Amino acid sequence: MIAKLDELISAAREMENRYSDVLEKIHPQYRKGARNLLHYRALRENDIRSLQRQLGNLGLSRLARAENHVMTSLLTTRSILRGFLKSKQLKLKRSGLSIKEGRKRVNANARALLGQSSSGRRTRIMVTQPSEAAMNPRLVSEMMAAGMNTIRINCAHDDPQVWEKLIHNARKAAEKARRQVKITMDLAGPKIRTGAVAPGPQIVRLRTTKNLIGQVVKPAKAWLSPLHPPEAAYVHLPLPKSWMENLEVGHRLILTDTRGKNRVLIVTEKHSGGVVAEAWKNIYITTGTEMRVENKPEISPVNIGYLPPVEQTLLLTPGETLILHATPEPGENALRDASGEVMIPAHISCTSKEIFGGVKPGQRILFDDGKISGLIQKVDDDRMEIKISPESQEAARLGADKGINFPDTNLGIRGLTEKDREDLKFVAAHADVVNMSFVNSPEDVEDLLDELRKNEVYGKVGIILKIETKQAYSNLMDILLAGMQTYPVGVMIARGDLAIETGWENIGYIQEEILWMCQAAHLPDIWATQVLENLAKKGLPSRAEISDATMAQRAECVMLNKGPYIVNAIRLLDTILRNMDEYQEKKTAYTPPMAGLLKR
Repeated sequence: MIAKLDELISAAREMENRYSDVLEKIHPQYRKGARNLLHYRALRENDIRSLQRQLGNLGLSRLARAENHVMTSLLTTRSILRGFLKSKQLKLKRSGLSIKEGRKRVNANARALLGQSSSGRRTRIMVTQPSEAAMNPRLVSEMMAAGMNTIRINCAHDDPQVWEKLIHNARKAAEKARRQVKITMDLAGPKIRTGAVAPGPQIVRLRTTKNLIGQVVKPAKAWLSPLHPPEAAYVHLPLPKSWMENLEVGHRLILTDTRGKNRVLIVTEKHSGGVVAEAWKNIYITTGTEMRVENKPEISPVNIGYLPPVEQTLLLTPGETLILHATPEPGENALRDASGEVMIPAHISCTSKEIFGGVKPGQRILFDDGKISGLIQKVDDDRMEIKISPESQEAARLGADKGINFPDTNLGIRGLTEKDREDLKFVAAHADVVNMSFVNSPEDVEDLLDELRKNEVYGKVGIILKIETKQAYSNLMDILLAGMQTYPVGVMIARGDLAIETGWENIGYIQEEILWMCQAAHLPDIWATQVLENLAKKGLPSRAEISDATMAQRAECVMLNKGPYIVNAIRLLDTILRNMDEYQEKKTAYTPPMAGLLKR
């Protein structure tokens, strides 16, 4: 056992020597962490399971929680074993990083990057800000009161005017709550997405609610006004304000819908900005539909204003062909003959022209978070033919702005786009942390560091490296070392794209490996993607989501995405994390008194 430990110690020191030039560039705050990361990598290149079993049989540490302090754990364990042989008082060798110091450094680095944690809860909560928070300061205050510690703004959405309002409201809410809240901003990165789909007709449907035997139990409601409706449940029918001022509660509004059916809307409420009307039958209404008031000839008929086109999707059946092209023409469904045979296949554009030079026939392609899969059949300079996976049992729908993944392909796309470089100017002036999307290599990190220098914020703005590709996972140690040249820095485990890239069957152990590599480097990690998503979007969590949120407690931070029930999601996550603090800290399990738990 001592001989095996000597081999591991030698391998760790050899790894450190191999990276001596890299270590000279590391920020002083991370120098011990960088050495420890190299020691951890050397340890993990060996199969130590036999040694672990032997140590466990003696009641000693099995090195299973040595991430923060690898060399100290190896030297201490070797000294204990030598003490067993010699029956002498132990003389423990110092490695320059104690077990206690390793833990302290992770906590200090997390505090520098992500701000203070909440009292009674080690793991922080990061929340993506919805656009409405720019106009609703109260929403930001509610999120903060529920337990939010860190703000996330996604540069892929909205614009600098909205971002500035979001940051202003966040700073004001933090000042009022006497809290330290960090502002993080995501650079969009070279996200590969589907382009636009040809718009559908300009039509809305007023749909009643029926019971199981077809009886209408709830009418459809419409908001008649030039202004947007006060509630999302209302269908908006844009009409001139001058015409609506003539309406009164009880008026019957007559129209002929797109199917030629005569329909009635009854005014039930009148407000300063518009009126609410109810329909007890389904109605299809298009732009320009004429509406009149029954038995009121003195009120002239009016035409309904502009209705936005219905968002279309492509219907893709298993085994059929889809054309993906670089030209920005709107996508269209397949054109079929009278017998249903495809004459012209469905097509849609791709937002990134660069990909067409990197993919090859026979490689897989995935759309919309892996919901649709296909195999590339043929590739030209600006066009590829894809066969939709015949293993699928049902047809699927593909819309605009959906993610595209190439799990078998190294696309060679660098991490910063021109938009990222422009957005970074705003981030440098307003935010505390920049989140870099789609980091694939240490060269991508160097690009970001160069841009920070150009904007004169190198070392002043923290960085979070988002790990979301197979290539990033393969290059993880070198990516971390490149990031550790500045301070502070952290890692976001973007589990959605990462699962698609590496395979759903592998994401379990991969997210574990990233967690422990970050611990070895003393870097804070953020557990992201679909945490309590059903609760945030629909108001009710699934049991699987609760288990996932419970596991997330091992990270320094958990990220929630926006949704209409986001405040409820923050409150529940806050409770889960507080409860789990009694049972677990990273890999270390604790045993609180059971009697105390039973009294709750």
